[in-house]
Amino acid sequence: MTATHTVSTVEANPARGAGSKASWAAADSWTMTRRELAHWARRPVQVVVGLVFPVMMLLMFGYLIGGGKGIDGDFRSYLVPGMLTMTMAFGLEATMLSVTQDLGKGVIDRFRSMPMHSGAVLVGRSIADMLQSVVGLTVMVGVGYAIGWRWNNGFASFLGAVGLLLLLRFAMLWMGIHLAMVAGRPELVQGVQILVWPVAFLSNAIASPESMPPWLGAVVEWNPMSATATAVRHLFGNPGAVGDSWAATHAELLALAWPVALVAVFFPLAVKRFRDLSR
Repeated sequence: MTATHTVSTVEANPARGAGSKASWAAADSWTMTRRELAHWARRPVQVVVGLVFPVMMLLMFGYLIGGGKGIDGDFRSYLVPGMLTMTMAFGLEATMLSVTQDLGKGVIDRFRSMPMHSGAVLVGRSIADMLQSVVGLTVMVGVGYAIGWRWNNGFASFLGAVGLLLLLRFAMLWMGIHLAMVAGRPELVQGVQILVWPVAFLSNAIASPESMPPWLGAVVEWNPMSATATAVRHLFGNPGAVGDSWAATHAELLALAWPVALVAVFFPLAVKRFRDLSR
């Protein structure tokens, strides 16, 4: 069954007339989510590569490159939460490419011509991405456990840490969706994706700011990814870098504030950009 046929089937359902506008939006968003999930079955290699890449990064930094300067405790216990945070930045190019390819092929224009909620395409795309992020986190936690990493503060704190990680992903996702629509073409997405790497590595995910020059350490501590990495280390009960700056001592607050601020900026920008596509 094609995505277009699926949407048409949902729209043709007479039961929709009795529902509220919110239920229509939810039904349309779920239809678009199913469309994105169906793409996974058609692109299994891309899905596997997306799962394997962060695992390779974890094993490479944990066993080949090593580190731990300025870190009090086992480096792998410091590294795994940091790599979980970095994983939230990986794979955004797949979402961005999907958006630009739909734009280029006119798929979004066809969806917009149907009697469906205008935001369902973006919401469906975001739900599918978040589901894939949950799978990726599950794989990374399993690999971390296999190499000796443990969380020490109970299951409630574990869920809190996972919630902060997914909140960061949600914020970066909407930033990526907006930038993808601004870029407009798949070939330009690669240029935008390159910007993710400096942001990811300019954090305390794999190295302590205390081991860096003071000016660079200050920049690193205020990185949104650093706030999340520090906060999840606290929740996991893992060792963290020594630091007494405001950003370091209020990491949990920043781990909430940064993603909320990013969503507040880029979610309405993405929605507006999407609505302006047909003008």
